Amino acid sequence: MFGLSDLVSLIISAFIILPVVVFLRESGYLLGSALFGVSNPRITLGSGPRLFKLGIFDVRRYYHLYSWFSYDEIRRESRLAYICLYAGPILVNLALAFVINFLLANGILEWQKTFWDRLVFYAFYYALFDIIPMRTTNGKPNNGMIIYEMLRYGRRTDYNHEPFLPSTSESEEAYLQEMEAYRENVNSNPILRQKKERRIRRAQSIKQVKERVRRRPRTRK
Repeated sequence: MFGLSDLVSLIISAFIILPVVVFLRESGYLLGSALFGVSNPRITLGSGPRLFKLGIFDVRRYYHLYSWFSYDEIRRESRLAYICLYAGPILVNLALAFVINFLLANGILEWQKTFWDRLVFYAFYYALFDIIPMRTTNGKPNNGMIIYEMLRYGRRTDYNHEPFLPSTSESEEAYLQEMEAYRENVNSNPILRQKKERRIRRAQSIKQVKERVRRRPRTRK
């Protein structure tokens, strides 16, 4: 029976554990990037309007949906470079899972044991579907298939010739176009315009409350 505790566990998994595991997976690409160098690397967290951009991290409003790594080009392109680049996410998830599992098994990590058990589960889950060579959407290979083909043939063999990882510059251009279309839709749609106005008023109210709290004189003890 699905109860309240299961609902809480589902919310924690969807909004905390899975985003953390996916983010760490995407950060694994930085291992290969550090060895062979890539231009304009970026880790995008989630989708929708941008909340903020800090260095190579681009955080979106719906952070929990998915994340991805992008770059423009590899500076020292070779078979080994691609193998290391796509092995990074697998190694990071496996290292995360084995380390936490070791800490749990030896009683070193006792706080919130259920939380860490789920994190280990999802880390192994993503690593498993990265390791086993397979074709995914539109015939594109997963990381395991990319590594296998690079080791055996030295190149990709699938019919889909889209880049394995998106270009950061092209992704940024697509995002700007998407946000421009979104703003035009908001301005022309009365319901969305009212929602936007409510968000602005709510943000202004919060800012005013913070300002009053900041100006309030502190009492000395």
